[in-house]
Amino acid sequence: MKRLFIILFILTQWIHICHAQSVPVNPKLLKGPWSAYWISHPETAVRDYGVYHFRKTFNIAQLPDQFIIHLSADNRYKLYVNGHYILAGPARGDLYNWYFDSIDLAPYLVAGDNSLAVMVWNMGDLSPVAQISNQLGLVVQADEEKNEFINTNNSWKTTKNKAYQPCSTDNSERMQTYMVVGPGDQLNASLYPWNWEQQHYNDEDWENAKNLFPAVPSGHGTDNLWNLVPRSIPLLETQKEEINHIRRISDNRLISKIVNKDNPLVIPAHSKVSVLLDQSHLIVGYPSFTFSEGKASTVKITYAEALFKDGIKGNRNEIEGKDILGNYDIYESDGAKNRIFTPLWLRTLRYVQLDIETKSEPLTVHEIVMMREGYPLVEKASFESNDSSLKEIWKVGWHTARLCAADLYYDCPYYEQLQYAGDSRIQSLISLYVSGDDRLMRKAIQDFYLSIVADGLPQGRYPSNRIQVIPTYGLYWVSMLYDYWMHRKDDAFLAKYLHAAQGILEWYEKRLDKDKSLLGPMEWWNFTDWNTAFKNGVPAGAEDGNSTIISMHYAITLREAAEVFQYFGKTQIATQYKEIANKIVKAAYASSFNKSKGLMADTPEQEEYSQHTNILAILSDAVPANEQKKLMLKVLSDKELSEVTFYYRFYLIRALKKVGMSDSYTDQLEPWKDMLALGLSTFSENPDPTRSDCHAWSSSPNYDFLATICGIMPSSQGFSTVDISPAFGNLREIKGSMPHPLGTIKVNLTHLNNGKVYGDVELPVGLTGKFYWKGKHLQLKSGIQKISL
Repeated sequence: MKRLFIILFILTQWIHICHAQSVPVNPKLLKGPWSAYWISHPETAVRDYGVYHFRKTFNIAQLPDQFIIHLSADNRYKLYVNGHYILAGPARGDLYNWYFDSIDLAPYLVAGDNSLAVMVWNMGDLSPVAQISNQLGLVVQADEEKNEFINTNNSWKTTKNKAYQPCSTDNSERMQTYMVVGPGDQLNASLYPWNWEQQHYNDEDWENAKNLFPAVPSGHGTDNLWNLVPRSIPLLETQKEEINHIRRISDNRLISKIVNKDNPLVIPAHSKVSVLLDQSHLIVGYPSFTFSEGKASTVKITYAEALFKDGIKGNRNEIEGKDILGNYDIYESDGAKNRIFTPLWLRTLRYVQLDIETKSEPLTVHEIVMMREGYPLVEKASFESNDSSLKEIWKVGWHTARLCAADLYYDCPYYEQLQYAGDSRIQSLISLYVSGDDRLMRKAIQDFYLSIVADGLPQGRYPSNRIQVIPTYGLYWVSMLYDYWMHRKDDAFLAKYLHAAQGILEWYEKRLDKDKSLLGPMEWWNFTDWNTAFKNGVPAGAEDGNSTIISMHYAITLREAAEVFQYFGKTQIATQYKEIANKIVKAAYASSFNKSKGLMADTPEQEEYSQHTNILAILSDAVPANEQKKLMLKVLSDKELSEVTFYYRFYLIRALKKVGMSDSYTDQLEPWKDMLALGLSTFSENPDPTRSDCHAWSSSPNYDFLATICGIMPSSQGFSTVDISPAFGNLREIKGSMPHPLGTIKVNLTHLNNGKVYGDVELPVGLTGKFYWKGKHLQLKSGIQKISL
């Protein structure tokens, strides 16, 4: 028990240190081969499932001021120094850009003998789909030549951990849905090399590691297994949280509501007991379970977002008559005291069920803690109003967005942990507005750039060890470039992606029907939204031609790209994009607008109609400007239109704003209030029945509360000027703030019954803009200014 708290304390301190410093990389290590080798186990099948330990002992006579190392592994590693857990990694990438981490070990070294211990595992063909892999491997490289005795080579010792085997390998079949986060862990404690990470552990009977190939940075080498690049995002943050609230227990002898270090749960010998714990909210991280005694006992640990009754989740707070179904681990006890079991990879959970079977000894469950882990998004924005329900939406939305951000943007942490371009566009804007942190957005842009296939399209999700191309998500990637261009002044970063954007738009141009000026038949998965009228998310006309929806989506993206290309001096390309866009929207209106219905159809056959098509008709200006508000009213009222889901509501709100109906935004929040009423602590993928209870694309209110209600929008490239157009709707008071590259933008406004608005706006030094209200505007300058209109 004491050991656990020491580890947790050191981990907390380490995370704090890492975020407070920037660990440099010796420039020489980026200009040629490293002196360290990638190493492996000498007798392993390097592409099969396996868990391995590596150790290096060394002596330091005098403690250094710094001792920087760079390390990486395939699939993943956990690093210990002198028995202290330091961190896990690397950030996920691909073989062309394989990330390494940089750590200063000086705070953890001692004068005399020291040990570096690394756990490395490769899940083989059971790896999560988000995990690209070559083979089992570890590399550690000292930053300075004088410390190269630490480098990985065949002087390192290694052993295979025979305690592990995969379980819960049939998640998709049992859950009857797409679930690709990797297997569970079954650990036989009697086979585990306990204390292997400790400073003075005896590793004499371990084998010497096998040298694979010298490590090389990207841009060097001729026969590489991995191209190493420095980590581009900060280390993940970790925070301890206890899991102790027992909601249900199957043995009437064990009447307990809490399990923790002060109130352990003792399961009698020769018993089968089921214990259900409820965290009350969703969390993501590494659960740790402390067990004692109970030799040969088995504990099956199941994790779930919600419980089920006849396949239905219902109210997430209710458990009566419901069962748990989900990913699980299995722990087999060796009878020793204070054994700590932690799964190799993180778990997502609200509910945890322990199904325990004891043999001749009782088993004690001392405590369960969760080391929450995620990207260090800091909430720098704020939003308040006179409607308290919006405060809860803001809180839950931000919690959802944070759980879906780690070393990449997750679509959902429970089922996939994959980074999709359509999701990432919305997630990136939330990050920019609420935290001001653009590093994960830049990594996402780079990740999708690296995913581009031979015909010019990026993959729909990446990193991914399975190929999935979603052409519409290629358009969203181009829009991510536009969004970044509007919010950040970073020309050097954007310039290197222009040719890729051009390739995506050319792919679509080649598929234009020259006679009809709409897109013809298209390959791959042309996903638009999960609404029930679209077959597998694909609207009519995508596969056989003349999809009005996707044609207008293409036109919108062409116009965004035109602005970016014009900015970079590529006038001819920009002009071409605008001309193509104009032809498309003109053709769409001529062929697909039904004047008697006053609606744009999904195809020229005018048999199917959706909110999606009409939203895009507004956003693309396919419908004349003087008809757009009337069309928007029909989008909101016509029940025959197939409806958008949570995902596409992001674009519905953009259309509302475009036609001057921003004040209707607060009326669109009922779906989020409905989720809260169902006991959700995060926002789900779709309206019930839904697969994922945590899907970041449904956190769009955290963007719109600032961009729509407060009305804060960049009005020129790089957010060099700002427009503020508040939309109170049924609110009377709004107060918001958001980070800007120059400081903080603040609004504090009141809407009076007579239609007037008053309050103040504060802009950081160097930022100017305009304030708009009911056809009037005021010039905004840096600093605080009073508003009265």
